[in-house]
Amino acid sequence: MPLVVVHYSAKIGTAIHPSRTPPRTRIEETTLDLTQSAPNLDEAITWLARACSRRLVTAEALLAAIQMRSKLRWRTELTDALSDIRDGVHSVLEWRYVRGVERPHGLPRAKRQALSRVGQRIRYLDNRYPEFGVAVELDGQAAHPAEARWRDIHRDNASAGAGIVTLRYSWADVTDDPCRVAAEVAQVLQLRGWTGRLRPCGPRCTATFP
Repeated sequence: MPLVVVHYSAKIGTAIHPSRTPPRTRIEETTLDLTQSAPNLDEAITWLARACSRRLVTAEALLAAIQMRSKLRWRTELTDALSDIRDGVHSVLEWRYVRGVERPHGLPRAKRQALSRVGQRIRYLDNRYPEFGVAVELDGQAAHPAEARWRDIHRDNASAGAGIVTLRYSWADVTDDPCRVAAEVAQVLQLRGWTGRLRPCGPRCTATFP
């Protein structure tokens, strides 16, 4: 049939859902299959984050399914990513922030998807450093519509009224210039009471304070 791709599996007996009809594979198995057909690691991690953030499956179930597979592309990377997803990472951009900005530069560990109440408004912040009143929001959209941009501004203004300084970064910021982002976040954190020190992520790190 046109547009139909047939995949053969030697483990269909264990991958199939025991009770759903029509017959289908378990969500964790389908998610891992999608990671294996992804063209790159970023897209593979996107499938993991999407499945967990929508509460279709847990990180623990995906880790168990990984252990059952003798062959798996990006096994180490996917396993590591699931530890961050379990801690609240909801997108590949948030994963890139943790792995490229926060952790290698010695920044304090943020709370992921942190609940914030400002008056009657409730929102979830991508990365919040509650002891310093700082939040880092990440926008992975290539084009940010004006309506959504103003909604973000209004939310940031409301957070500022509650004493939360919000830093906002795009995909290009985090992936192309993580050292600059780390330096900016560190500077704001220090102004708000962080006593730690920024450390270089490697010999070519360009993170410096202005």
